[in-house]
Amino acid sequence: IMRNYIPTINISSLLKSDFNTLASKNTIRKIEKACVNVGFFQIVGHGINKEKINNICKIGNKFFNSSEENKNKLAPKKWNKKNKNIYRGYFPNTVNGKEGLDLGDLKIETRHLKKYKSPYIEYLNLRKSFSKSSIKILSNYFDDIFSLSEILFKSIIKLYKKDVRISNQAFSRIKTLSTLRFNYYPNQTKPVEISKQDGVALGCETHVDSGIFTILYQDKKGGLQVQNRKNKKWYDVPFNKNALIVNTGLALEYLSKSKFKATNHRVLWNKTKRMSVPFFFEPS
Repeated sequence: IMRNYIPTINISSLLKSDFNTLASKNTIRKIEKACVNVGFFQIVGHGINKEKINNICKIGNKFFNSSEENKNKLAPKKWNKKNKNIYRGYFPNTVNGKEGLDLGDLKIETRHLKKYKSPYIEYLNLRKSFSKSSIKILSNYFDDIFSLSEILFKSIIKLYKKDVRISNQAFSRIKTLSTLRFNYYPNQTKPVEISKQDGVALGCETHVDSGIFTILYQDKKGGLQVQNRKNKKWYDVPFNKNALIVNTGLALEYLSKSKFKATNHRVLWNKTKRMSVPFFFEPS
């Protein structure tokens, strides 16, 4: 398997949100090429330090290893009649073989619900299951990853010679449907599905994402694979402790009139526990 099918791009030149420097323009061209040819790339020089990512993983692991009772305090109405949330919260592994925790914008408070009246904007009281210090770490990470997603989206807008500020209309905090997710793969006793294409056992079915970008941290276990659109072969996304993985979704495919296509990906079945932390950057 080709190790370097998924390009690695240092995006440090974009962090100051000045997209007009020579270094920025070169970086943006690399992002464009990766989006068009592969649909996936790894980013380094993204400004979110390893310690922050480790802390996030610790909080996720601690939550999934806590009691069923503790986890269910955040479960949607379907599993916990006392709760109002429908789209976000804790999902047991009966859904698709993995447990999950979906968090919307952590700045959402109950007062916003009346203001925006969107069924997708939900208030989740994390204090039911998390300590104050954990909530602060989660909230800071949401801020960081949201800003990073905006920078990437603005760099795409720049390709179209448009004003990058239009990003702020589609992605204002509170109103966006962005989600920070923790995927926890328990010791899966059997695969979620066997690939019809190549007979490989999967821990997460083949799919594309729906948003603009997904920015993902995968742990050392790896397992994520990307399909080459031309030859239909599958390539591993190698683990890189300093990198975050970025892929394009259907919303970006739509906005770019199919220039940037959403790409098939899947996770190999793995008999050991693993966790991944994707952030789905979705417009309001």
